[in-house]
Amino acid sequence: MADTLQLPKRGPLRSTWARSRKARPQLTLSRRPRRRLRLLRWCGRRRLRRRLLEAQAAGADWREGSWLASRSAAAPGPKTAVPSRVPRPLPSPTPSRASSPTSDENEDTAPSCPARLPIPPLRPAGPGRALLLLPREQVFPFSGTCRVTCLYGQVQVLGFTISQGQPSQEVFSTYTHSCLALSAVHYSMPEKSKKEMKREARTLLRAHLNRDDRCWLMKNFSPLCSIVMLENLKNATVNFITSHPGLSYIFEQERTTFQINAEYFALRSVGIKKEKKKNGLQLSESFLSALEELVSVACEEVDGCPIILVCGFQDVGKSTFNRYLINQLLNSISCVDYLECDLGQTEFTPPGCISLLNITEPLLGPPYTHQRTPQKMVYFGKSTCKNNYENYIEIIKYVFSSYKRESPLIINTMGWVTDQGLLLLVDLIRLLSPSHVIQISSSRSRTMPQFTPTYVDDMDGLYTKSKAKVRDRGFYLPEFADSLEFGDEEKESPVAFSGHKLMCVQLDFAFRKTPRNRDSHNRVLRDLAMLGYLGQLQAPAPKPLRPLHSLTPYQVPFHAVALRVIHSDVAPTHILYAVNASWVGLCKILDDVGGYTEGPVLLTQTPICDCLGFGICRGIDMEKRLYHILTPMPPEELRNVNCLLVGAISIPQCVLKSQCF
Repeated sequence: MADTLQLPKRGPLRSTWARSRKARPQLTLSRRPRRRLRLLRWCGRRRLRRRLLEAQAAGADWREGSWLASRSAAAPGPKTAVPSRVPRPLPSPTPSRASSPTSDENEDTAPSCPARLPIPPLRPAGPGRALLLLPREQVFPFSGTCRVTCLYGQVQVLGFTISQGQPSQEVFSTYTHSCLALSAVHYSMPEKSKKEMKREARTLLRAHLNRDDRCWLMKNFSPLCSIVMLENLKNATVNFITSHPGLSYIFEQERTTFQINAEYFALRSVGIKKEKKKNGLQLSESFLSALEELVSVACEEVDGCPIILVCGFQDVGKSTFNRYLINQLLNSISCVDYLECDLGQTEFTPPGCISLLNITEPLLGPPYTHQRTPQKMVYFGKSTCKNNYENYIEIIKYVFSSYKRESPLIINTMGWVTDQGLLLLVDLIRLLSPSHVIQISSSRSRTMPQFTPTYVDDMDGLYTKSKAKVRDRGFYLPEFADSLEFGDEEKESPVAFSGHKLMCVQLDFAFRKTPRNRDSHNRVLRDLAMLGYLGQLQAPAPKPLRPLHSLTPYQVPFHAVALRVIHSDVAPTHILYAVNASWVGLCKILDDVGGYTEGPVLLTQTPICDCLGFGICRGIDMEKRLYHILTPMPPEELRNVNCLLVGAISIPQCVLKSQCF
């Protein structure tokens, strides 16, 4: 056999690898993993990342040179994984405790800003803690959950300002909504020198940080900056939601990253990730100008408390505008009232409710992270009011009658503003008589007529007809609303309307919903709201989670409560089959149901009554004639419940399928 010519294998020159190994920063991949990283699966990469974490936990030298791994050195290279031939010069490491000054008075003698610091500067401050130094007008977008404490200066998140000395705030930046961002707020300071500012900041930080952290902050201190402490958040509701399969991605998504540096480890220990600015909220000029005008009107109170109605197509940003407006108002006043008229995407309750709430705390997350007890609530039982408009109007009138006009009111409406939904919106504007109508639109949404006072007055509603305006503007609205009865003989009668100011807001930001996945996305959000409500059954963190089937339900006798299945006709002999394993509204009716001895007590009509909470009917004991109800409501409130309403809102499938922790 003839000799064959065997070509030698080509590889990177050893001189090249020698130079790259000398210039390679700490905590980056060695030569062999760098060469094979592209061939690893996600499990292999996860295992490799875990080994790196164990390596950095075993030694403390990486912390002394915490900023050696710059962005340029940590950026992923080409597919051949060959490092750059000309590495950038590395900055000098942070001095250790032994070489640091001996007193806090000399903390500001070091250079004001070392080279190659990330913007904004960030430093680990212990297990599950990180220090963030935000220069003036800097923004830090992130995803995940954390507890934010402002140690010096002022920062703002979703419109709410957190100042030094205020309590910590729990922030939830999830992947179902736009990412939140911490932004430094320009605050007024008396004329002081930089040295005096640093001395004041050092005094404030002494009670919260150790000496090394204070020294690092003083080296990077700049006038009018803000210092924030980010801490790992342990929340029972979040833990309960993420315990279900397929829902852990909501708060944290595993990504392949090559920027394994001190900033990555610090944020990972807190439970957040830095995001791109384009993934956050992009506020338009009309958005900001409308907020500024509404806040000034609410603070002046010249014409009484304003009533602000927000309308627009679905998925244009109505809920985002409401949260931002509520947070902005809470910066100046103590409380804000909120009327929820959107049955499908409720803000503070499970879906299918019309409620009135008094908000005193900021909203720093999506609806399923701040489920609250309303001041007044009625369970409608469906996520839409189609084919039942009159009952929808009557419930809104009943709930709105509890508004006392002691604080500004924000009204959230449905995104269904076509055909009969548009006429229903005209009726709501005439009924509630808002002082301001905020009409939100987007480049992706269809055109919508502008709801000017003239248009509303000349437009026929679903239950009201257009006629001349009533000149008297000083009527008391709740009494007037109680006198409105939309009977057949009164549909042609004129309705008083005091006029409003229309404000158009244009919103365009990164959005994950499309017309194709809108229904499934909304269904997931409704399930998350119910999981957020059921998360109140869990003990506060860090106690372990318990599956719902291991919790002890309440036993309710048949004769103690009345039953009604709404939006469906069910035979009396099948009523218990419909109630078993269903989502039930725990309500209070005026009728006395205590005269019955056996039961079940069935209602022939759906009452408009107060809903005190919700629960799951886990089972029915036919021998003892008992309902087994699982609910987070306290026992003192359960004594007032005498009616169970079963609607078209179903229990999330993950609750029925996955309850093993």
